[in-house]
Amino acid sequence: MKGPRETDFAYQAVYRYLTSLISEHATDARVRLPSLRQLAQRLNVSISTIQYAYSLLEKEGRVYSLAKSGYYATPVPSISTLYSGSDLLEMVYSHARRPGTLNLSADEPALLQPLDSPLLLLERELLRQYPRQPQASSQPCGELELRTALAARYTSSPVRCWHADEVYIGADLRGVLEILITVLSLRGATVVVESPCDCALLRLLQDADVRVIEWPLLANGALNLEHLEALLETEQVRLVMVSSGVNMPRGSRAPDHNRQAVAQLLARHDCQVLENDCYGELGFEPEGLHFRDLLPAERLIVFSSFEKIIGPEAPFGYLLSRHLGAELQRHFLLRAFRLSPIRQKAIARLYSNGRIDHHLQVLRRRLKDSKALMTQLLQERLGDALHFVEPQGGSTIWVSSLRRVDVRRVFQRLLKHQVVIAPGELFSLQGLHAQHLRLSHTFASEHDLAGALGLLGDALRLEAID
Repeated sequence: MKGPRETDFAYQAVYRYLTSLISEHATDARVRLPSLRQLAQRLNVSISTIQYAYSLLEKEGRVYSLAKSGYYATPVPSISTLYSGSDLLEMVYSHARRPGTLNLSADEPALLQPLDSPLLLLERELLRQYPRQPQASSQPCGELELRTALAARYTSSPVRCWHADEVYIGADLRGVLEILITVLSLRGATVVVESPCDCALLRLLQDADVRVIEWPLLANGALNLEHLEALLETEQVRLVMVSSGVNMPRGSRAPDHNRQAVAQLLARHDCQVLENDCYGELGFEPEGLHFRDLLPAERLIVFSSFEKIIGPEAPFGYLLSRHLGAELQRHFLLRAFRLSPIRQKAIARLYSNGRIDHHLQVLRRRLKDSKALMTQLLQERLGDALHFVEPQGGSTIWVSSLRRVDVRRVFQRLLKHQVVIAPGELFSLQGLHAQHLRLSHTFASEHDLAGALGLLGDALRLEAID
């Protein structure tokens, strides 16, 4: 990747290479592009650099991704048959990337306030300090500077403290969680998850042959203590996954007293607790108690990623664990993630210089404002057709139809108008949310949102089930 334009960032060179590759294969047929690992080896750059270049092309509508399949060049001139299978999640992913589509299925909080410019400026400064060279093999779990910054971020007292050697960073969240599934021997084991649950997490557990039991939230967003107690008494539960802050996609947050009661129950049973902190800092109001404040670290594992608060230019996933050190280190070494040390150092500086905290203040305010606009439009235009949960954080709204409808047919009808929604069935493996859908409230200003909501209302009426 070195040559006449050595001063360019690596992702810019990768972007130009992919642009040329796409142009060479311009056709109305589906053309699969090289995988992240193939390109990283071919071009001698990190997987995260490849991911960032692909994400830019996705935003431009020049490529699209399919779960478990890879990246494809958008067919030219036709884009009408991106995916013809029956897998609903892949259908949502493929159509959401079509140029000109209003993607109301998205969950991209950082879209409103990306941190790409400050991050790239820091990279430029760091590249002057650290000549580009292969990543040191002695840091398979991530750059020490970033692991130290994260450990400090999660430390809240002399008792509730973390250290850099208890932090593990991978190329993306999926890869990190795949390692965790292996280390905990979850294949065939029973895992309890809050429901609704993030569709990507559900798909990951399903693909790993994990037995998932869904734990539905109460109508007010609280955790159902009696239901969990019954599960722990009657099932051989290996792991319970809980939200750190707001539950996504529902957008609600369990009260502190409810969390304390659940933590006391979990402490009496022999199972691991996995805290999902991907949205932990995206609540609109000041944070309350986390499960990591209530449970001993020896029983707890925390996972998150930078993507929800920084954007796709920071795709790394990470987890914190005090008691799985030897096995995690071994598997991270075997996995051999190719991570950009400079990108990691730049993210670490965003934490240490306070830029992340300032960014989060602005991002939360903008998310709250866009939520208010969306809920107002929903109330005005679809108040007689939909009920929605007032979200307490994040970039989406959880809504349900007041009439019984076929939501999948609603989804198909809206596709004809290049509007994509996320049907509620994606967020359950047991059909618990068939009358729900998730709507994004972070959208590009050039789209006619009011018109799209009108189309949604029409589709709901036409697909009502008598």
